Amino acid sequence: MEIVNFISILLIPLIIGFILIYATFKKIPTYELFVEGGKEGISLAFSIIPYLVGMLVAISIFRASGAMEWLLSFLKPMLLAIGIPPEIVPLALIRPISGNAALGMTSDLLATYGPDSFIGRLASVMQGSTDTTFYVLTVYFGAVGVKKMGDAVKVGLLADLVGIIAAIVIVTLIFGA
Repeated sequence: MEIVNFISILLIPLIIGFILIYATFKKIPTYELFVEGGKEGISLAFSIIPYLVGMLVAISIFRASGAMEWLLSFLKPMLLAIGIPPEIVPLALIRPISGNAALGMTSDLLATYGPDSFIGRLASVMQGSTDTTFYVLTVYFGAVGVKKMGDAVKVGLLADLVGIIAAIVIVTLIFGA
């Protein structure tokens, strides 16, 4: 185990050193390219700010309007009938939208129910088995100027649904309800 830690500590500096030595050998202006990349990174960060603000406003409106609570009260009887804890639904709905909000919800669920509870385990597995689809599409597609995201949204949300279902099935099989 100590050898793995030692290798992992040295790996990144060795890779960076190799790249710098190789670039010097090939007579590539590494510092100038680094500075140019930094400039592009800053302009990219400024170009995606409107997309991020729009996404965060939409999340805030959804939660503040009471739509989340209404949806939960509507779905609760059906969820209980099939053995899914209703407390997990907000996490399943927010996870494709915002990683930070989902992490906050997971932390709340763990604090409320405990990390060894069914809900705590399910929240943890769900957190790791889904992605922030809308965030990824907003940031990366917005950064490169892609306007038509329809198919990517469908595939991303389908992957999130599969991740949620797999998390529920696997946690139920391993830990029971």
